[in-house]
Amino acid sequence: MEREAGRGILDLLILGCGYTGQRVATRFLARGARVTVTTRDPQRLTGLHAEIIRLSDVPGRIQRGTLVLHSIPPQEGLNVLDLLGDAPARVVYLSSTGIYGRATFVDEHTPVDLQAERARVRAEAEQAIAARFSDSLFLRPAAIYGPGRGIHESIQRGSYSLSDTYVSRIHVEDLVAHVEAALLSGVSGAYPVADEEPCTSREMAEFCANLLGLPPLRESKGRDELPSRFASNRRVDGSAIRRLLGITLQYPSYRVGVSAALAATC
Repeated sequence: MEREAGRGILDLLILGCGYTGQRVATRFLARGARVTVTTRDPQRLTGLHAEIIRLSDVPGRIQRGTLVLHSIPPQEGLNVLDLLGDAPARVVYLSSTGIYGRATFVDEHTPVDLQAERARVRAEAEQAIAARFSDSLFLRPAAIYGPGRGIHESIQRGSYSLSDTYVSRIHVEDLVAHVEAALLSGVSGAYPVADEEPCTSREMAEFCANLLGLPPLRESKGRDELPSRFASNRRVDGSAIRRLLGITLQYPSYRVGVSAALAATC
């Protein structure tokens, strides 16, 4: 948390303030930071005490020394970096473990898969940020779940997968802890982010069904847990970035994270 030492009020800009970004904003607001966010749907941010602007308004609002969380997917085709100019002191980009394509075991040394189109687009976005902002870090989260999001929600709508392929996950609050620490640190590079217990889609669905008191699952009814862009079978080791940022996971396993997510929506 070294960036707070010797400086005044923190300025944070969140580009694409969605499921994760709202929680990051709340943490920085609690620190007394000035927080500005962009979103395509301001109604989603009702109650968030940040300044909400359009993406086109960024050049007139960003100040020198601002910390930037960039979470706008590259496939939207926006030239976001030009809007930032040379003002940011630090840029943290939320990428995806999808960048590893068909790799089945992933850690900080795993190369990106440039043969997969969506992975290549993500890699190009990271490269563009690195070329423009020397003080940057790329976090590549596994499947994000939490209150209102995940198999514990979709299974109640009859949508789940009984695949035996592996999926890694990260609870949204643990991802937010990574982002907060990343913005305030000087760590650079690109790292996967995940909890400590990958499991198969079948294991996850059956765990959620038991937790919710649902009848035994008989057949696969969808693959919404797996990113549609890859038929992934991926186990992710996120321990390297946890060590660098000093992170201790609040939800090291879906076994505790799903229960907490369900309790938070009651």
